[in-house]
Amino acid sequence: MAKHRSNRLAETLKQEISQLIREELKDPRIGFVTVTSVEVADDLGNAKVYISVLGDSQQAKDSLDALKRAAGFVRSEIGKRVRLRHAPEIVFKYDTSIEHGAHIAQLLRGVKQEEEKDEGESHDQ
Repeated sequence: MAKHRSNRLAETLKQEISQLIREELKDPRIGFVTVTSVEVADDLGNAKVYISVLGDSQQAKDSLDALKRAAGFVRSEIGKRVRLRHAPEIVFKYDTSIEHGAHIAQLLRGVKQEEEKDEGESHDQ
């Protein structure tokens, strides 16, 4: 039952934090940020918010730094918006899964091109 509650809270936090970043945070260092997932501890005391940033590694670092500085504000806003006795401690983490997926897709395209090249050469003989 506790796991179900933490999953529901994680989904709610994902929506609320996404909206907060999009509409409330005015820091110019925050680029095009997407909240990819949220993990809430079973005791509901901590929440890891995984983000992805469109842009280069410097933009990602700047956005993550700005979000870490705004974590207190985000936590207080979550406390106002979501009916909880105690708002969870918010920790922002950079999510590399999208970059990892893009890298794998690139590798697969390279393998496919090699196979097509090899097939073309075998038909020429």
